[in-house]
Amino acid sequence: MKRTEVKDALCLEANEALVNLKGWVRTKRGSKNVSFIALNDGSTIHNIQVVAENNISEDILKLINTGASISVIGKLVQSAGAGQKTEVLANSIEVIGVADPDEYPLQPKKHSLEFLREKAHLRFRTNTFSAIFRIRHAMTFAIHNFFNSKGFANVHTPIVTGSDCEGAGEMFAVSTLDKINTPLTEDGEVDYTQDFFGKETNLTVSGQLEAEMAALALGKVYTFGPTFRAENSNTSRHLAEFWMIEPEVAFADLNEDMDLAEEMLQYLCSYALENCRADLDFLDQRLQDEEKGKKKEERQELGLIQKLQFVVENDFERITYSEAYDILRNSKPNKKKKFQYLIEEWGADFQSEHERYLVEKKFKKPVIITDYPKDIKAFYMRMNEDGKTVRAMDVLFPGIGEIIGGSQREERLDVLKSRMKEMDIEEKELWWYLDSRKFGTVPHSGFGLGFERLVLFVTGMGNIRDVIPFPRTPNNADF
Repeated sequence: MKRTEVKDALCLEANEALVNLKGWVRTKRGSKNVSFIALNDGSTIHNIQVVAENNISEDILKLINTGASISVIGKLVQSAGAGQKTEVLANSIEVIGVADPDEYPLQPKKHSLEFLREKAHLRFRTNTFSAIFRIRHAMTFAIHNFFNSKGFANVHTPIVTGSDCEGAGEMFAVSTLDKINTPLTEDGEVDYTQDFFGKETNLTVSGQLEAEMAALALGKVYTFGPTFRAENSNTSRHLAEFWMIEPEVAFADLNEDMDLAEEMLQYLCSYALENCRADLDFLDQRLQDEEKGKKKEERQELGLIQKLQFVVENDFERITYSEAYDILRNSKPNKKKKFQYLIEEWGADFQSEHERYLVEKKFKKPVIITDYPKDIKAFYMRMNEDGKTVRAMDVLFPGIGEIIGGSQREERLDVLKSRMKEMDIEEKELWWYLDSRKFGTVPHSGFGLGFERLVLFVTGMGNIRDVIPFPRTPNNADF
């Protein structure tokens, strides 16, 4: 008999038709004569109730514990209980896989997120994490759909690279050299000419530079792939392995870059509201319950659904770094020293608390800050005429701060070389990047969206480790 998924079964009329359901047991309760089994197969946040009466043997029922997998054939009938329209009256139940209740760690009680991170291979089975990862999938699809509908080509940029896009140096080395008898040069340095690629290579921190090369031929491209950063930050906002979306557009200036970012973010939030409502409602309620336990001053003003609507329904405010600096320097939290990082001098790098103040208190809408000081931005950003600022932009969201960073790229060869020299980036390592400014250079722009940062916002979770299936962080690569 063909299997019916739970999400489809819940939409069917209670016409006593026979259905075959397969899934995992969330809970089992009952009495001597009847058992009520909550069954879930991952297709929806909602469980379906299976009613097992005396026709199901006691030997079978004993094996049906939380976590066990079962196959049920039964009639789809109207439910007498509250909370569901239909249920399945079991004709037969087959136990596919048992789950010893003395060993299975996810018993029907509330588990902390910290506990579930230690059980990352099983946490998919909880309501919270099944909702998160269904939404993550939906956002993945929506991103590809958005760019495809606008004529962008998806480009697979390399994971192993010899360049450091950001110039930060926090990269994971890739090498096949003997770790004990490492070949050395006459100067005592590692001889990378004997390595697999014949040079020093690393895991990529960004596909941007390569994406620019593609955009300068194909016009509009985007990357969507894993990136890596060997930053020893054990915080709720950092991962060593994460996914990035990076569009690059030829002949586009910063204004067009901002337009694209705003349109994309509004599309993604709208897509989530339209296609993930059951999961969002569950996570919204979870967030509300969590907020009740916090002090009033620590509570978020907006619920999860409200934050998504906040993005969809408001045009983004656009201000320069200098305007933002003046606002923050003269703000009450700064004057009363409520900010952890006080804004005192022009050139300061804004922190999450400053970004959230601008979004949540000052403008009450998403904010895009442009024209940052050159000293706090990357070498490839286009220099402004003032010689102090670059054509950069950051998009700020409620509850999270920066969600997108981008810029108009520096297309002038002489200026680009000068910036690389300032930042001690060797020309020989990026000769191919410089070539793009020699042969048919054009103005072009792009940005980077950290995918986990997006999923964090859309799900309302507080720790970035909870929105990626198997987080990679310092001292953690168990799964």
